[in-house]
Amino acid sequence: MKLSEHLTLAEMIRSESAKRLGISNQPTSEHLDNMKILAENIFEPIRRHFDSPIYVSSGYRSEALNKAIKGSKTSQHCKGQAMDIDMDGSGYVSNRMVFEFILGLDFDQVLWEFGDSLNPDWVHVSYVGAGNRKQVLKAIKSGKTTKYIPY
Repeated sequence: MKLSEHLTLAEMIRSESAKRLGISNQPTSEHLDNMKILAENIFEPIRRHFDSPIYVSSGYRSEALNKAIKGSKTSQHCKGQAMDIDMDGSGYVSNRMVFEFILGLDFDQVLWEFGDSLNPDWVHVSYVGAGNRKQVLKAIKSGKTTKYIPY
């Protein structure tokens, strides 16, 4: 099933953790609707801009999967409203380039996930439709915990 011209449902629900742990990662119809909106408003503009495949490293997460991987209890991944993009090794498109492009879109939240000052390890982006916050944060390690600070 296609969520948009260049993004399939399989790409958004793929999870090695779910496979390994035997956890269902099937979305509801509401989650599917959210993923389609995310795909059209975030994924497709990125895909068109770079004219290159875009790699989703984490998309939708069922509540059971999110709990098993110790994800945030308020994760937008569980609503089908968020994706992580990782372009490492893809060629000429870097995670930084994706991050900077997203800043020009309407989005709810974009996170520079770890990495260094030149390139994040991956980019988290969410979209909720009406009422997007345009929140820009950077994830850093503080001891054993992750902190999110203004970018």
